Amino acid sequence: MKQYSVRTSTRIEFQDITGLVRKEVKESGVNEGICVVYVPHTTAGVTINENADPAVVEDIISQTSKMISDREHYRHMEGNSPAHIKASFFGFSQSIIINGGDLVLGTWQGIYFCEFDGPRTRNVLIQIVSA
Repeated sequence: MKQYSVRTSTRIEFQDITGLVRKEVKESGVNEGICVVYVPHTTAGVTINENADPAVVEDIISQTSKMISDREHYRHMEGNSPAHIKASFFGFSQSIIINGGDLVLGTWQGIYFCEFDGPRTRNVLIQIVSA
């Protein structure tokens, strides 16, 4: 398992970590298997979505912020309940098939670290399992 630090600079931010994950797969030498990307935080997550047009990420952030508003009354006293809810919706891990020594992703797909309570320094864990 490898652990990487991700530094975010805004409260809500998606960082494309596809290159980082691909590098780890290549360096592992695994030709066939599974790559698990895990975020050990309750107010951050990981997702796979389009990485060709940055407007997609902007739309995702905009619409999830409308659905899970910072203006609602929440019982959690730290003031970051929307971040916990968003992280739960997105999830804390992604499993990606490795075939031919590379990630099996669609043409436009990328892997994103999702920050919902930044700015912070976070951890991303990558575990590669050979088939």
